[in-house]
Amino acid sequence: MQEAEYITMTGLQTLVLQACLFYASILGISYLSRMILDSFARWFKYKGWTLGPNIPADIKKCVVVAAPHTSNWDFVYSMAALHLFEAHVNYLAKKELFKFPMKWILENTGAISVERSKNSGMVESIIQKFNESEKLVLLIAGEGTRGKVDKWKSGLYHVAFGAQIPIMPAYLDYAKKEAGFGAPIYPDADKEKTADALRAFYLDKTAKFPDNFNPESIRF
Repeated sequence: MQEAEYITMTGLQTLVLQACLFYASILGISYLSRMILDSFARWFKYKGWTLGPNIPADIKKCVVVAAPHTSNWDFVYSMAALHLFEAHVNYLAKKELFKFPMKWILENTGAISVERSKNSGMVESIIQKFNESEKLVLLIAGEGTRGKVDKWKSGLYHVAFGAQIPIMPAYLDYAKKEAGFGAPIYPDADKEKTADALRAFYLDKTAKFPDNFNPESIRF
């Protein structure tokens, strides 16, 4: 049974979320989200970043993997790029978090509830969500951490192959100051062929901290 990856919150992230909840209660979640994303977008442009290719318009369902991930700044530039692309991307969050007031935030930021128990058939559940949706763009972690890893998480491959949808490699290139998407990669039955294609794509992408990104870790 394959297990998907989750975003875990640090103490600082929890404080930020609490602050967001407070201001959301005053301003409304939609207004607050737009205000934050507009600020990210202004910073993105101020720092000289530009947009590369977007997800092709004819791709309605895909798994997005974002790399390299070596810094907290990746979140700011990624969210800014998605906002400027006007791309709606979903992400996974464990079912237990979908309680008030977290449910309010999660549902308005694209979270999809999944059962974390290994007995629940998590990958199969996500595949079913794709099969039931006319349009779904889902972000799944590859590296799973800002630190250097020896091997990527394999959940993104198993979901994409099981649902027969492409993997869209998203990137942040700090050397070029460019954010965008590569060409769609259609998963092969030989998972290492898929890994090879992803590795080839990310070989020339420069991370914020290059020593923490190892393209050779792109293996399933």
